[in-house]
Amino acid sequence: MKSELIRFCSSNATYRLVLLHGWGADAEDLLPLGQFLIGSKGAKFELIALRAPQEHPEGFGRQWYGLFPPNWSELPAAIENLKGRLKALASPSIPLTKTVLLGFSQGGAMALASGCELPLAGLICCSSYPHPEWIPSKNIPPVFLTHGTNDDVVPYVACEKIVSSLKKIGIMAELVTFQGGHEIPVEIIPRIQGIIQKWTS
Repeated sequence: MKSELIRFCSSNATYRLVLLHGWGADAEDLLPLGQFLIGSKGAKFELIALRAPQEHPEGFGRQWYGLFPPNWSELPAAIENLKGRLKALASPSIPLTKTVLLGFSQGGAMALASGCELPLAGLICCSSYPHPEWIPSKNIPPVFLTHGTNDDVVPYVACEKIVSSLKKIGIMAELVTFQGGHEIPVEIIPRIQGIIQKWTS
């Protein structure tokens, strides 16, 4: 049985980067990105990739909840489960306030939903979407979004909905768009590195 997470940590780590993979992927999927993002700062970071709790219906990968078709009735339990897992990662040396949460696609939607009420250092949502009737908390951590204008899996309008919902409560998310599809392109990675550095310096 696979572990619920993959963890890389040094004894000197003072910050944490948590990765949430997309629908049909697995915990290993974002590890190369996470390792690249922390780069030379690796000794400063604990890197954790969480594995979604459900098996993918097609027999490969994982899912945070049923998505095709969407099973929104599973959402409350899925969000509470993830919030509990994130809280359990906290330690005296690396509290939640020094934790950055990064999610892609369905993982980004879960990052947004579970992290909006936690005292995290920041939320990074790549090619993501808001859940139906999602209402952000006024205490939501800083939010950084990336989205391709030609995304045919999660249309760009989903990103605009996130920005609009945050703007209604007076919060300005940082949004970086690119001419591409459902991906995290190489040219966006330095921008993500920069925001992580900003939040953890």
